[in-house]
Amino acid sequence: MDFGSKEGNLQMPNRTSNVEAAASHPGVDELRRLFKENRAGKRRGIYAVCSANRLVLEAAFARAKQDRSPLLIEATSNQVNQEGGYTGQTPAQFRDYVHSIAKDLGFPTERLILGGDHLGPNPWRAEPAEAAMEKACAMVSAYAAAGFSKIHLDASMACRDDSHILANEEIAERAARLCEVAESATRACSGKPVYVIGTEVPTPGGAQEKMEIEVTSTASLKETLDVHHRAFSGKKLLSAWERIIGVVVQPGVEFGNETVADYVPEKASELSQSILQQEGIVFEAHSTDYQTAESLRQLVNGHFGILKVGPELTFAMREAIFGLARIEEEWIAGDRRSQIRAVIERVMVAHPEHWKAYYRGDESQVRVARGYSLSDRIRYYWPNSEISKALALLIQNLQECPAPLPLVAQYLPRQAAAIRAGAIGNNPIAIIHHKIQESLARYADACGLMPGE
Repeated sequence: MDFGSKEGNLQMPNRTSNVEAAASHPGVDELRRLFKENRAGKRRGIYAVCSANRLVLEAAFARAKQDRSPLLIEATSNQVNQEGGYTGQTPAQFRDYVHSIAKDLGFPTERLILGGDHLGPNPWRAEPAEAAMEKACAMVSAYAAAGFSKIHLDASMACRDDSHILANEEIAERAARLCEVAESATRACSGKPVYVIGTEVPTPGGAQEKMEIEVTSTASLKETLDVHHRAFSGKKLLSAWERIIGVVVQPGVEFGNETVADYVPEKASELSQSILQQEGIVFEAHSTDYQTAESLRQLVNGHFGILKVGPELTFAMREAIFGLARIEEEWIAGDRRSQIRAVIERVMVAHPEHWKAYYRGDESQVRVARGYSLSDRIRYYWPNSEISKALALLIQNLQECPAPLPLVAQYLPRQAAAIRAGAIGNNPIAIIHHKIQESLARYADACGLMPGE
């Protein structure tokens, strides 16, 4: 395929200049405006909240409402699918769940954007490829029909009867097949989904072993665009090709159980500039959790216009809950305490399927990882009935009998300062939200979404 007359020119193939006209969802229109400003050199972008946890979503809605910004909430193929995923929700149910939280908090739904992440055969990769792809198609159709307007097509994972590593052409063909299903599901709709392509994604949920990270090369980016365009063209999906808004690449960021690989702009400078040779798209960065405020700003300045964050938000929530648990130990009578930390440990040990493959070391190291790992595998356990009951009791105890401010300050000093300043009440839910919003504020600032930006 011809990418232009000059060697190294990566111009997005066969995209017309009226791409913006394809959008009809107000939130998607806002995305395009932000990305246009990003490409023009302004620090503009969007962060994607990748979580189904209600406390996290409440904090995100409150942050975006304060900033008067759009809010992008994404579900992954493992979290939400036609079989329920690990949340037990179909795409339509997740949509209704998120919309109900928006309504409760008075957030305008026209500023809410729902996205589907890693939509492909990943949940069924232990099955033969054709069976897995049939289920992936049903999932993508369900997402599109439910009104998810941003879809990441990711068919990069090998299935049971595939060779260990799929050829780029096969990945692109499968992605185009998934796109075809999404287009069919929205044929009668006034709004069509926008798409993100790209397969060089970090390990979802954080690296399991030693991190060896290579920044995506411009040659690899060129090949990704080339093979996907051929696949889309072969299925007569050029109108959908016009609605590609982003491509996933590896900018050199990752996190593991104990460490974070920070963004180094110099290592990604050639890649960052190459996106300007495309038409109307930006990069999407996965696993940006725990990046510093400066690193996040540099990512956005480097045309990573979409920053994905998930485990950091539930990690912050866990920090707040553990702090509240320590306060409860010192403030509430023993027979009334929630014992939430002991409950979490007991449930995780009894049901190790969500963490056992991720944590290594002796008994002490694994115990610490269960509680404090940056990968935050606890996030899978909050819906457990024993844990949710203990959390409800913890919240009730500290709502009915608020702890004195010096005790709050001992374990949650920034939240105590916010209470003292009148920014939040001495209420456990407000404290949890505030802790999560500390993380979200870094992202809002990096993306230029705060008032006055």
